[in-house]
Amino acid sequence: MTNKAEGTGNLPPDKSLLDKLFNLQARGTSIKTECIAGLTSFMAMSYLVFVVPGMLADAGMPKESSIAAVIWVTIFATLLMGLWARFPVGVAPGLGISAFFAYYICGPAGYDWQTRLGAVFISGVIFLLLTVTNIRKMIIDAVPMDLKYAIVVGIGTFIAFIGMKNCGIIAADPSTFVALGKLNDPKTLLACAGFFVIGTLMALKIRGAMIVGIIIITIAGMLTGESSLPDGQFFSASIPLPTGLFMQMDLQGALSHGLFSIIFTLTMVDLFDNMGVLIGLSQKAGFMKEDGKIENLDRALITDSVSTMASAVLGSTTATSYLECAVGVAEGGRTGLTAVVIAILFFFALFLAPLVALVPSFATAPVLIVVGALMMQEVVHIRFNDLTIAIPAFLTIISMPLTFNIATGFGFGFISFVLIKALTGRFREVSPFMCAIAFCFGINFALRLH
Repeated sequence: MTNKAEGTGNLPPDKSLLDKLFNLQARGTSIKTECIAGLTSFMAMSYLVFVVPGMLADAGMPKESSIAAVIWVTIFATLLMGLWARFPVGVAPGLGISAFFAYYICGPAGYDWQTRLGAVFISGVIFLLLTVTNIRKMIIDAVPMDLKYAIVVGIGTFIAFIGMKNCGIIAADPSTFVALGKLNDPKTLLACAGFFVIGTLMALKIRGAMIVGIIIITIAGMLTGESSLPDGQFFSASIPLPTGLFMQMDLQGALSHGLFSIIFTLTMVDLFDNMGVLIGLSQKAGFMKEDGKIENLDRALITDSVSTMASAVLGSTTATSYLECAVGVAEGGRTGLTAVVIAILFFFALFLAPLVALVPSFATAPVLIVVGALMMQEVVHIRFNDLTIAIPAFLTIISMPLTFNIATGFGFGFISFVLIKALTGRFREVSPFMCAIAFCFGINFALRLH
């Protein structure tokens, strides 16, 4: 750590405006470093512009408006994170929660997307109340780290499962429920090629590997006739707006349809997903103090809550901090200026929205599989040598993809953790908050029986 920011020279007592705003010198960084970190994080995150709107479109939402909504949510939430919370982290609609919305709430659960948006807004209000009353932090502290890691891994397997399903690598089977798909299908072959392109580029530590892979497979699909060729404008002459989705949330429907289990799940998923990212990145960025406390964590959590409500208003899914910003932190991003740069770059991405609509699902499916692999890396931190931990962690991980429901994984993991600890005489290792969470999931399961 240096006392003077790199590339700034001997600054006089009158620091630059950006240095005063983000305290660059104290963080041992510079404007140049923060800009490079922001660009790197943007490249790592940019695939969400292709993937999340595709999920929303699968849920019946207009794709053009979905693209605009996702980008505007990202701009607003990331600016708030940078200017107020001062974290070098991008915030955007999450992949896992978008999958839960598209392939469960608007799928087997049978709710329309307007009602789902209402549920997202209500969950945002709950996030905010839990944060300002400090309950959210107490819940975070109560859950054992092993289960926190298992949640991340379980969501990763669920995302990868969806990716394999979307590109035809796996398919439904009446006798075995799931089986190998038609690998001779050109779309499936292109998706497999995309997976290895992205995986190879990432292994070689080439930045922007995901976006490069998506572009390569999209072009290959056009050349082979498996996807439509561009017709019309490549760039938007005006700023795209989510006109078909803005203020379309159905709050009354969300409350009257008895969506307790859905709202509860949205709250739980965002709670632990966002918590894990912020803790991990805070450690890497040097924000975590020796006593484990994280500077401005309360502001970051409030940012997440407000962003979720804004996301519902604009017509998108729950906003969360993106783990991909770890690449920006690795590049030296230490202040909110990194987040501001990310937001500015996403603003320019708005004008490329017509191009995004050309990306087929078989080009984005490989990204879901790769992201699943990245999230699987957390499995090494789980203490599988202790069966009172291994069994709940295993149930958390395996039940998410097999039941096609993230909430089920949470419930199985938390309830089994409390019961096994109690039955083995180790109930003292279970916190009261953990018991309360398990009890809530028990209510959640009971509600599904009716």
